This record gives sequence, structure tokens and C-alpha cells, in this order.
Amino acid sequence: MALVTPLSPDADEDVARLAKFFNETLGFCPNSVLTMQIRPEIAKAFIKLNMAVMANKGRVTSDLKRLVGYMASFTAGCRYCQAHTALAAERYGADEEKINNIWEYKTHPAFSAAERAALDFAVAAASIPNAVDEEISANLRQHWNEGEIVELLGVIALFGYLNRWNDSMATEMEEGAVKTGEKYLTGRGWSVGKHQ
Repeated sequence: MALVTPLSPDADEDVARLAKFFNETLGFCPNSVLTMQIRPEIAKAFIKLNMAVMANKGRVTSDLKRLVGYMASFTAGCRYCQAHTALAAERYGADEEKINNIWEYKTHPAFSAAERAALDFAVAAASIPNAVDEEISANLRQHWNEGEIVELLGVIALFGYLNRWNDSMATEMEEGAVKTGEKYLTGRGWSVGKHQ
């Protein structure tokens, strides 16, 4: 059971206007945002941060950002965010082969060396304690420029916030996210868990 009950999507006019962003990324406004809007300034700040982090300014594509978010969430253990990032990756055109083989990204031929470096960074940066070392950093710099590294870490940090929020709140998972989790993630031990 969720720690706090989400408000309705139209509870705050400003939040509702900003939250239209999620209709593109997920097809619905996530319950996490509907819970944040109990304090509307938190919801508005979060949505604006999400929009800024997910904007594409370089070669880091929308689908790769969602796969990076997935690996960060997988590392943190947040099932809610794992399902959401898989859903968003699919909506942004990630190759189904990549979604199905995300756990084998280090060796699977669907992933480029640059994508592997980004996903290694996601796992290391989402680990506690942080595991970003000189080898991870050097490999990342080999494939991505400084602006792109900032974008990648922005995604990882954003999902660090969301992982803590949703696991602590036991945020109820929406039907679309559940279906995506069941489609792509159950083979790796994923379940809705406490997010029912």
C-alpha cells in the first residue's frame, strides 16, 4: 500500500499543465508526480528538472537516456522506475533487442561501445557506495564529450531521486508500466512488488 495517496491529475492547474510532458514520455502522468503535487512546488520543480534532463542537446538520444535510467534504477533496485524507463525507452524507439538484452549490454552486439560506456557509467554512478573510478571515467570520455557526460549524469541523478521517492512511497504502478514490466522484465526477476 502506498505511503501517501496521490492527488487527482487536475488537483493543481500548474502541475497539470506541466505534467502534459509525461503524456509523450509515458502516455500518462505517473503516480509519483501526483503524490509530489501534495506540495505543488516540489512537483513543478521536479517536472521542470525532468524536462531539462531529458532534452537532447548532443548525441545522447532519448531512447539511450531511458536505458541509462533503467540501468541506474535496476542498480538501485527500484521496480517502479525500471518499468517506467522500459516503457519510455520503447515509446522513444529503443530497439526491442536492446530492451530484451539490456542486462547483457557489455557483450550483446546490439550495443555500441559508446552505449556500453554510458551504461557502465549508469551502474557505477547509481551504486552505493559510488563506483565511478578512473577506468569508467576514461572509457566514458573516450566516447562522449563533456556536455554529453553532464546529460548522462543528469539522467542517473534524476533517477536516483525517483528511485528513493518511489521505493519509499511504495508508489502504485500504473497499468501501462505494469504491462511493459511484464513484457520485458519478468525474466530477470522483476515484479510489481510493493508497487501494487
